[in-house]
Amino acid sequence: MALRTPLYDWHVRHGGRMIAFGGWDMPVQYTSIIEEHQAVRTAAGLFDISHMGRLTFAGVDALALLQQVYSNNAATMKDGQVRYGLICNERGGIRDDVLVYRWSHGWTMVVNASNRVKIVNWLTQHKAGRAVEITDQTMTTCMIAVQGPQALALCQGLIEADAGQLAYYHAMRTRYRGHTCVVSRTGYTGEDGIELIAPAEQAVELWTELVSRGAKPCGLGARDTLRLEAAMPLYGHELSEEIDPFQAGLGWAVKLDKGDFIGRDALVRRREDATLPRRVGLELAGRRAAREGSTVWRDGRIIGRVTSGTVTPTLHKAIAMAYLEPAFTAIGTLCTVDVRGKTAEARVVPLPFYQRPRKETACR
Repeated sequence: MALRTPLYDWHVRHGGRMIAFGGWDMPVQYTSIIEEHQAVRTAAGLFDISHMGRLTFAGVDALALLQQVYSNNAATMKDGQVRYGLICNERGGIRDDVLVYRWSHGWTMVVNASNRVKIVNWLTQHKAGRAVEITDQTMTTCMIAVQGPQALALCQGLIEADAGQLAYYHAMRTRYRGHTCVVSRTGYTGEDGIELIAPAEQAVELWTELVSRGAKPCGLGARDTLRLEAAMPLYGHELSEEIDPFQAGLGWAVKLDKGDFIGRDALVRRREDATLPRRVGLELAGRRAAREGSTVWRDGRIIGRVTSGTVTPTLHKAIAMAYLEPAFTAIGTLCTVDVRGKTAEARVVPLPFYQRPRKETACR
C-alpha cells in the first residue's frame, strides 16, 4: 500500500488527481499542469513535498559518516548552510542526489522519496560502529515548498523569523504558531522561494494558511515541467546507479580533493573516460514532446536516448534532456529524435532552457 502525506485528505477533498509516485500517493494536478506551472513562474505555487525523506544525524562521528558517503565536502560548510551533493556506489554511479544541512548541533539530509529506504540502509551499513545516531523524521514531519516570484512576499509574517533574509542555499530554525520549524531557500523549480519543515500535525494548518495568502496548490505535473525548464535532473530519469556525476553535468558537486569517499576511485577514472555519454539539452522542431526512452539519431544510427521531455509552457517549445555520445554534445549539433514513430529535427542547446534573473549566488 502506498504511503500518504499528512495532506493526503486535503488533496483529495480539493480535487487533487492522485497517482502513485515513489511509493506515495501524491497529487499530479488540481486544475491543469499549464495553469499551475504559470502560477509558479508569475506568482506563487504551493507544493506538498512531504514524501521527500528527512534524516537527521547526531553524534561526534556524524561528519565522518557524511564525508564517507557524500561526494561534496560537508566539512567546509558553515552553520545554517545547505549543500547539494551525490551519494555514489563503489562504481561511481549515483545512488541518490541529496541536500545536506549543517546545524550547530548536527546535520539534516533530504533524500528522494523513492530512495529513502535504500539510503537509510546504506547509511546504516556504513555507520560501522561510529558514534552517530541517524533518525528518520519523514513520518513525523511535513515539508511544504512555496515557489515563485511572489513567494517570499506571500510568506511575510508567516513565521517568527524573516525568511527573506535567508541567503540562497541556506536554512534556519524558527517557529510557526509556537512550534519549531525549519525554513530553507533552495527550490526545484528555477524560481525563488522557500521550503518549510514542520511537525506533521501542523501540515494542514500551515498549508491552509498559505493557500489563504494566495499560493496556488500545484502537483507533480507542474513540478516536472518546471524542473525540466530549469534543467534540474530527476532521479530515475537523468540520474541512476549507472550514471556518474560527471556524465550528468554535476561535477561541481564532487570534491575529489576532500579525501577518500565511497566511489572516489571510480570517479577519478570515469571523469577521464571519453566514451561515456553526457547529459545535454535538446530543442525539437514542432510541438510534439519527446518522452523518456525516445531514441536520438545521427548519420543513420542511434547516438543516445531522451531522459525527459515536454512542450515548455514558458518558452512554448518542445525541449528534452538526453544522454548522447560525447562526439555529439557540442552546442548546435543537429540530430533527429524518434517521437512515437515520427522523426523530429533537433539541435543541442545550452542548459538550462530557462533561467530567472538572480541576485543571489548558490552556496555550493
